[in-house]
Formats: sequence, C-alpha cells, structure tokens
Amino acid sequence: MPEAPVSLDSETLSGELARLKAGERLKLLHRRYGKRLVASTSFGLQAGVMLKLIADHAPEIPVVFIDTGYHFPETYQYAEELTKLLGTDLRVYQPTHSAARMEALFGKLWEQGREGADKYGVLTKIEPMDRALRELGADVWLSGVRRSQSSTRVERPFAEQQKKTLKVYPILDWADAQVSVYMHDHGLPPHPLASQGYVTMGDWHSTRPAVDGLDAEATRFNGEKYECGLHLESENTDFQI
Repeated sequence: MPEAPVSLDSETLSGELARLKAGERLKLLHRRYGKRLVASTSFGLQAGVMLKLIADHAPEIPVVFIDTGYHFPETYQYAEELTKLLGTDLRVYQPTHSAARMEALFGKLWEQGREGADKYGVLTKIEPMDRALRELGADVWLSGVRRSQSSTRVERPFAEQQKKTLKVYPILDWADAQVSVYMHDHGLPPHPLASQGYVTMGDWHSTRPAVDGLDAEATRFNGEKYECGLHLESENTDFQI
C-alpha cells in the first residue's frame, strides 16, 4: 500500500466529481492519484463503458478482473474480446482455492444459505480483490457501479472511504439509456448473453435471465442477495463494475 494516505476526504471529492463528466472525472483522478489508482471489472453486460472510458481518458490505469472460476463461458470470451479491442491493462486475480478444491472441501457454498454465500464471497471475490489492491499498491479503487442498477445504490456518493481504500464511481449517475447510447455510438460489442434475457451478470450458478414482473435484483442469488456485502481489511462492499 502507498505510504501516504488519501489526502482528499470522500465528501469533498464526491462534490468535485459531481460537477464533471465521466471522462473528466477519470482524468482528474489519474492526475491526482496516479499509480495509487486501480479499476475493476467483472466483464458484465455494460463493462465496455468503463473500459472504453479508461482507454480514452486514462489508459495507464490497471484493471483487475477477479476470475472466480465460475463465470459463464461467454463471459470469459467477452473478456478476451474487449481486452483486445480496447488494449486494457488487465490484471487477472484468482482465489487461493480452485473451484474443484473449494467444492471438495466446503460443498456448493452458494446453495448453503446466507452463511454459505458469505463464505463463497470471501473466498472467490473479497480475498482476491484485497490481494490485488495490496500487490498493486493501490488505495483508490474505481468501480462502474451506477445508482440505477439497484435500489441499494440510490443514495451512494461518487466517492466513499472504506477503511484504507477510497472507492470511486465515475459513472454513478449514468442512466441505462445513456449506457446503451454510449455503447452503440462507440461500437462496443454487447455481452453474448445480453440477447438471452440476462439483465445482470455474475457467476453461472447464481445468475438467471430476467422474468416478467421481477426487477434486476431478483436475477441474482434468487433475489435474496444482490451485493456482496462482505468485508475484510479493506472493507470492500461489492464487486459490480
């Protein structure tokens, strides 16, 4: 981790970012924090937006992909396509337990209620991301979370301190329509599963296509658990990008 702490409080930074456009936000953040910055992606349905913005405005920022071992095959293929298209400086991190080892030791954790889902999140998402932050020397983490994606995000600020990590959301205020227009205007390919009714994207065992009458939150973990909601040393709270 960098020796110097983040110098600007999150509330002040949030107000500063709110007055800028997404590309300007990335330029300001890179100018201010430099190598202390890292972004993350899960190569979900709208991952191309943040990756394109980074490629155009701050291509030096490394992008972390947490490979849980349970992504859809189409997600791995999409990751290859976008990375080559945009020249992303991609850093892949994996759990210390392989999928086979984890299931042999603990069973299918995602089928074991809240406790199992929490343990699954620690093993496959939280620990690898914490390790990435430490190894890359980053204490400012950029995420593509948007307020319109979930009812739990409507009051989220552009920046929030999570213990040692300052988490920042450059496209927090983008509506779904703005995302769609941006992807169309920049010729960004859609996720292969977007045409099959998926409105969010996660691991294959816990993500399903949308059903009439249910919102996006109901497509993950049977509607019982949408965000990771876990923390270790860096107190990270979700892994959407």
